[in-house]
Parts: sequence; structure tokens; C-alpha cells
Amino acid sequence: MASAVSRTSIELYRDCLRLISHIAPGSTPKSVALRTTLRSQFRANANLTDEVEVENAKAAAVRGLANYMVMEAGGRDKGTGLGKAMRKFNESERPKTESEK
Repeated sequence: MASAVSRTSIELYRDCLRLISHIAPGSTPKSVALRTTLRSQFRANANLTDEVEVENAKAAAVRGLANYMVMEAGGRDKGTGLGKAMRKFNESERPKTESEK
């Protein structure tokens, strides 16, 4: 197993809630949908007892937070560094259209 996530489930839940309030402040439809999704995901995993499954669920939550942070950093990047690399990667992965061939 990879390194264990040092945050408790409650700490991860609160971190996710803070992130949601940063992404979509107030009670907009987006924030309500994000909180509902977060709540349902944590409730779905509330009865896990196997340590490995718990760690996997916690790692998935941490990955979600990290992915958002990378995406946010790339969005602020104006044509250099991470944002440029992300665009280049995405362009190389998508199939070429007839006009681009």
C-alpha cells in the first residue's frame, strides 16, 4: 500500500467543504450540487471498515483536492509553464479534424 493519508476523514471532509466555498461561494446551484455530491460520496463510504478501502477512499479525496489545485494553477497561467504544457498535451491527445489534417 502507498503511504497512508495522514488526514482524518473529518478533516478531509472539511477541507473539501472549504474548497467548495472557494469554488462556488454562497448557495448557488453549483455550490449546492457540489456539496450534495460531496455529502453523498462521504456517506457512501461511511460504513467502510477495511483499512485498505478506507485509505483508498481518503486517497481519492486527496487526489480530488490536488487535481483542483493543479487545474486552478493552470488556469491562472498565462501561456507559460503549466498552462501551456496542459494545452499542448490536450491538443496532442485529441484526434485531428479534417480541416486540421
